[in-house]
Amino acid sequence: MKIPALVHSCSILPVLPLLLAVLQIATAQKDGIDIYSLTVDSKVSSRFSHTVITSRVVNRADTVKEATFQMELPKKAFITNFSMIIDGVTYPGIIKEKTAAQEQYSAAVGRGESAGLVKTTGRKMEQFQVSVSVAPAAKVTFELVYEELLRRRLGVYELLLQVRPQQLVRHLQMDIHIFEPQGISFLETESTFMNNELADALTTSQSETKAHIRFKPTLSQQRTSPDQQDTVLDGNFIVRYDVNRTHSGGSIQIENGYFVHYFAPEGLPTMSKNVVFVIDKSGSMNGRKMVQTQEALIKILSDLSHKDQFNIIVFSGEATQWKPSLVPALAENVKEAKDYALSIFARGGTNINDAMLMAVQLLESSNRTELLPSQSVSLIILLTDGDPTVGETIPTNIQRNVKEAIGGQYSLFCLGFGFDVSYAFLEKLALDNGGLARRIYEDSDSALQLQDFYQEVANPLLTEVAFEYPSNAVKEVTQDNFRLLFKGSEMVVAGKLKDQSPDVLSAKVRGRMHLQNITFQMESSRAEQEEVFQSLKYIFHNFMERLWAYLTIQQLLEQIVSASDAESKDLKVRALNLSINYNFVTPLTSMVVTKPEGQEQSQVAEKPVEEVLAAMPTFGPWDSDSSKQNLDVMRVVAKEGKGTTTTVPSPASIQAPAVILPLSGPSVDQLCVEISHSQEPMNLLSDPNQGVEVIGQYKVEKSGFAWIEVTLKNPQLQVHASPEHVVVIRDRRSSAYKWKETLYSILPGLTITMDKTGLLLLNSTDKVTIGLLSQNSPEKGILLLLSDTDRFSSNVNGTLGQFYQDVLWEPPAAADDSKRILSVQGKDYSASR
Repeated sequence: MKIPALVHSCSILPVLPLLLAVLQIATAQKDGIDIYSLTVDSKVSSRFSHTVITSRVVNRADTVKEATFQMELPKKAFITNFSMIIDGVTYPGIIKEKTAAQEQYSAAVGRGESAGLVKTTGRKMEQFQVSVSVAPAAKVTFELVYEELLRRRLGVYELLLQVRPQQLVRHLQMDIHIFEPQGISFLETESTFMNNELADALTTSQSETKAHIRFKPTLSQQRTSPDQQDTVLDGNFIVRYDVNRTHSGGSIQIENGYFVHYFAPEGLPTMSKNVVFVIDKSGSMNGRKMVQTQEALIKILSDLSHKDQFNIIVFSGEATQWKPSLVPALAENVKEAKDYALSIFARGGTNINDAMLMAVQLLESSNRTELLPSQSVSLIILLTDGDPTVGETIPTNIQRNVKEAIGGQYSLFCLGFGFDVSYAFLEKLALDNGGLARRIYEDSDSALQLQDFYQEVANPLLTEVAFEYPSNAVKEVTQDNFRLLFKGSEMVVAGKLKDQSPDVLSAKVRGRMHLQNITFQMESSRAEQEEVFQSLKYIFHNFMERLWAYLTIQQLLEQIVSASDAESKDLKVRALNLSINYNFVTPLTSMVVTKPEGQEQSQVAEKPVEEVLAAMPTFGPWDSDSSKQNLDVMRVVAKEGKGTTTTVPSPASIQAPAVILPLSGPSVDQLCVEISHSQEPMNLLSDPNQGVEVIGQYKVEKSGFAWIEVTLKNPQLQVHASPEHVVVIRDRRSSAYKWKETLYSILPGLTITMDKTGLLLLNSTDKVTIGLLSQNSPEKGILLLLSDTDRFSSNVNGTLGQFYQDVLWEPPAAADDSKRILSVQGKDYSASR
């Protein structure tokens, strides 16, 4: 009988039950000023959100104190109202043309007062902040209102709300009402502050077309601990959902004389692509930027379809093509391209003009030689981190050169890496050529941001999309022609109905896919639609009219970027008039906030502009037969009895085994599995009945796993964990979380949590619970913990899964009952406790 070496006893096992507890976080309390009520009321009607935040404060000190109202809102939202009620007097925010407010703004700055009320915070949010002096025992009510059209991205709409009161609040309540006439297909919530106790304060109800989410925590639930006055509420609350769709093309909805047409048909095949990646390799890309770019490019290349063609151009002072022409995305070409990507070395200047013209010429020559498949889609994706410094360096000349070269035939997407590049330059370059621009933030997940962007444009469905409506029925219609429709997105057209328009509004949507034209036809009854929106609980007054105004302004602002000077002037006038008429704070307007006499009189809220703003790891393939590896490299330590304790050392002080396996049986409860040397990626466990698979790569020098990947089938989800961060991927959407970042995500059939100890849990009512634990250092590997293992089916397998199949414990030796022999599928292991 072959017996592996004996091992020491395991001391970490009592830790597991306590590691599964969720910790809380704390924030500071504002002295003297008491927020006794904070409510957030958000109504989403047909994707258009109307959010009202009301904060009521009282000065409980015996001296004058300053009360600050601070709230974050999404960048794409428009503030539409702000007011303060002080001693029964309302002080409203007045929206004016920006130039009209400039005199008051300048005067405030001249007095040394902080005149700007809105600033950008992070990637998706803007912060609104107002302070006012409050007399002893006086009360102030703040109210902020903003609106936003939720855009579909990678198959979901996302409503993002901030919850950050900075103190305990006696009455804190958040209500989110969603009404979607098409029907809600799925709904999920995520929070960065939620814990198990707070989860009891969260309720969700859902019918076919309506959903109501309420969060109403008590004072005790808000506390970091029973004897503390600090609050755990400090972070984001996110609602994601999608609606039911049909093959017919979309939904036309009508309310109060306005219509909105949503178009995202189901079941269309993906068109093939011709993609040219244009990568900046100038000296400023050296280091982490280039590593992340290489990581992202390798993953993107793996995602190319075999029907696609591609090439890579790298540039610094000069531009260089990887291949003379486009190549099909066959396995050998993709492998060679990945090797080339890893060889890219950053050095030199930035010659954007020559690189872009080379990309266009590459597509042109392929087109002339008939190498571009009929009805394929050609894309150019530019990634750069700096302004042009070599060759043509005048931005307007580069924009003109590229626009003339492309000639409307291809779509250009521009990615600006960091803040050393002119975003305005890239935005115009992209919008001039049927694409869009995106800023890539320098962070640990930069590679993931690049991959996410590619996923948005990876699956084109239709080209040359045009919406048609009867001329006697509609007027003042928003943009109705689009170059491309991508999978997971949605086209939105809105307009006014004419006074004498027919009761039934009909529409045609024409487009091209593959080798044919396609037409979608739909219609909507005005009387039936008006009746649908009568429930005032779920909508706010004239929401569709405001949706039309919001969408029109957003599109006019985009058109201004690429318009001539003469056209730009007219577009600005139209956008400004709409902004003032509908009380929107946009880049063309300002909101003057009035205050009581004797205080700052002319604070101004303005919409920040992007230009003035000062990843997923690559995993190697694993052998499908790796579950049959020789396990002599593993040391198995048994722990008898369940063993409970009330205290536990911190994870940093524990020499933890790489894997903890709870087992069933009369005497042995848990196994600590330690691995004696580094392994290639291996199949740790797989259970087709449970719909779960776990793979990973162990590194001895890290005393844990270099990475672990968990794949679930229902819901379809992947979790990639490395010592740097955790990446959750669902329906091509990727979200990155740093270890010890509090997370509480409720999905259909699954809850994902992470606490301040760095423990990530995937928990379901009928599946095994999987835990991934950080060891507090990027130099240390990930640990794997399992519980509820009695839920494994008889078909579980894998390097670890085998321990749940035909396990036999031989009787202990008479001389030493602390040592046992564990027989697993005919192989013997020495175990000790």
